[in-house]
Amino acid sequence: MTLTLPQGSPPMLRLGTVSYNIARDWTLDEIFDRLPRVGFEGIELRTTHAHGVEVGLSGAQREAVRARFADSPLVLVGLGSAFEFHSADPEEVRRNVEGTKEYLRLAHDVGAPGVKVRPNGIPDGADPDATFRQIGEALAEVGEYGEGFGVEIRVEVHGPRTSSFPAFAEIMRQADHPNVKVCWNSNPTDLIDGSIEPAFAMVRDRIGLVHINELHSGYPYRTLFGLLERSGYEGFTLAEIPESPEPDRLLRYYRALWDALQPHRG
Repeated sequence: MTLTLPQGSPPMLRLGTVSYNIARDWTLDEIFDRLPRVGFEGIELRTTHAHGVEVGLSGAQREAVRARFADSPLVLVGLGSAFEFHSADPEEVRRNVEGTKEYLRLAHDVGAPGVKVRPNGIPDGADPDATFRQIGEALAEVGEYGEGFGVEIRVEVHGPRTSSFPAFAEIMRQADHPNVKVCWNSNPTDLIDGSIEPAFAMVRDRIGLVHINELHSGYPYRTLFGLLERSGYEGFTLAEIPESPEPDRLLRYYRALWDALQPHRG
């Protein structure tokens, strides 16, 4: 589904999904068949799921995935990993850094422009500022590595205490590399005094991807979409929603409600 606005119109958002959890059990064949039929334009492939796009793929298999997306209307928006850098164990942090680098190489090979990572809290007894600095330094390292492959690092707003603003904004300040972007995650903790605008302002210039969830949840999605539009964001909003026994029906309804919440769509 490609929509074109007249010249000078505001930028338009695009709708896709993450394969966690609505498509976790879908093969690549099912993904290519189902999503365009229900009006979804892109997907972030989450590691460990049935589609099988993992670092164990051979060079020929990686090229085959790239070719399938190139021949499809469906966009490979990115790869979703669970790598995190907050641990008090330096060896664990190093394993996550090196794992991220493997995933960045995979993303390059299959044609994905970004890899999602996350903070996931503050270890018990750890100094928050030191943890934020540690996470930021790891992010800067993988961001620099990804830049050499043309692949962004997208940091999901995630984890106890690390998903709250201004803590998350401090992590991003410490991650001082232009290839490290924010994956806005539409969390209740985004609201400060009842509004998402203060948190959004802290990171608006670094947003590289947006995750959304249940559109009926009470989260101020119309406000978010307006803020994204005014900031010049032209990327994807990706539905991160639970599995359903009727996924096609659910996704068609989701598309219709998403359209209704857009500031400049009728």
